[in-house]
Amino acid sequence: MIIGILAIQGSVIEHKKILDNIGIRNIYVKDFDSIKKVDGIIIPGGESTTITKILRKKKLDEYIKENELPTFGTCAGAIVMSKEIIGMNQYCMGLIDMKIQRNAYGRQRESFETEIDIKGIGKFWGVFIRAPIIREVGKGVEVLSTHENNPVLVRQKYHLAATFHPELTDDARIHKLFIEMIR
Repeated sequence: MIIGILAIQGSVIEHKKILDNIGIRNIYVKDFDSIKKVDGIIIPGGESTTITKILRKKKLDEYIKENELPTFGTCAGAIVMSKEIIGMNQYCMGLIDMKIQRNAYGRQRESFETEIDIKGIGKFWGVFIRAPIIREVGKGVEVLSTHENNPVLVRQKYHLAATFHPELTDDARIHKLFIEMIR
């Protein structure tokens, strides 16, 4: 198994470190040739408009959707995966039936860390940096964790999205969950 890490911007190295630590082969995905080599892809945090522009320009979004490539998005990656971004006319891939609001907790200074409880995993330290909030999920979406009654970790089919940054901890359990979803 090879997991791709979309290497446009954001917490790319941090995801690689987690995958390396759990012995999962991984490569950086920067173009069409590299995405064809992977069994699943991680879309890291960063800036969602930049990520979507490059995904579309290189037609990586089309490849992901057409090939039903399992996808794990964190923070901005979750925004990119959503069906709708509330209050914005920004492209999103529609991989998970959810409506999401960008920077919903506030500016950078409102970023925070807190313990969350994840179904099937247990207690996990959530790092929320200018985090989005999932405001609504469709019928086929399983909510695995919430914070203040808002979903923060969701799964639909073979896709996983977190509004926080699990890659900024040393805890690999969410990455392992994604790997198990692919297997």
